[in-house]
Amino acid sequence: MAVEWWVWAAFVGGLLVVLALDLLVFHAEAHAVSLREAAAWSVLWVVLGLLFGGLVWLWQGTDAAGAYLAGYLIEKSLSVDNIFVFALIFQAFAVPAALQHRALFWGVLGAIVFRAIFILVGAALLERFHWVIYLFGAFLVITGIRMALERGGEVDPAHNPALGLLRRVLPVSTKYHGARLLVAEAGRRVATPLLAVLVVIGTTDIVFAVDSIPAVFAVTSDPFLVFTSNAFAILGLQAMYFLLAGLMNRFVYLKVGLGAILVLAGAKMLTADLVSVPVWLSLGLIGLILAVTAAVSLLATSGARSARRV
Repeated sequence: MAVEWWVWAAFVGGLLVVLALDLLVFHAEAHAVSLREAAAWSVLWVVLGLLFGGLVWLWQGTDAAGAYLAGYLIEKSLSVDNIFVFALIFQAFAVPAALQHRALFWGVLGAIVFRAIFILVGAALLERFHWVIYLFGAFLVITGIRMALERGGEVDPAHNPALGLLRRVLPVSTKYHGARLLVAEAGRRVATPLLAVLVVIGTTDIVFAVDSIPAVFAVTSDPFLVFTSNAFAILGLQAMYFLLAGLMNRFVYLKVGLGAILVLAGAKMLTADLVSVPVWLSLGLIGLILAVTAAVSLLATSGARSARRV
């Protein structure tokens, strides 16, 4: 179903208003986010995402709503894997707790912009060249298998190519200056470590988008549903980070579950011309994989958690 330009404009405008309120009103002062605050914001973002799914259901029907929810669930689950990487980045750059939300906010904004570009390009390619669906499908299957077999691969933010480029353009200070990105030191303009963190987070998220965008296209080819599901899933990333960062060591089978979801999405693309998979079946399978992955992970690490308490 083609979506009118004014619907796009209204959604993007509403998105910008929500982001402005988050930055300028609710988090105007940089502060360390408490677990209670993170939980409240996480619930709020999820409720907003589900309410929009309800609007899609009233507007376009059950199939569109199912596609939106499946895309939302895929992006949300893949975002959990991002949290571990963000924790490594914050640790590597010794980001003060009070500045972590600000860094994640600008990372989320950049993620939404880059995803919008990827979605428009991907939709245009799929519409013009049908065979691209097989490339996306094969890529997802290969990526999913590699993710499922991955065992504790470390991410080294210091070797990020974009960070190296930044350092060649501007000297990077060793001191944080609040939320400022550029400061003057010894009569010259230098980048603060916060700008370096934003560069690493932004470029890292581009890599994540390469996986998640084709996966959402596996459940719907509607660019509006792909973008809105991605946007609402990403909006809660800051709160989800503060809520789950300390529990990431318990999700020991997360990559296996995410890999299975990517393989499922890729297989759906590869067989799209032969088999029509109902969107609600895809949604159910994604939910089942995530539930089993979470349950098995928590059971497998329950003994270690009890031992730490003793």
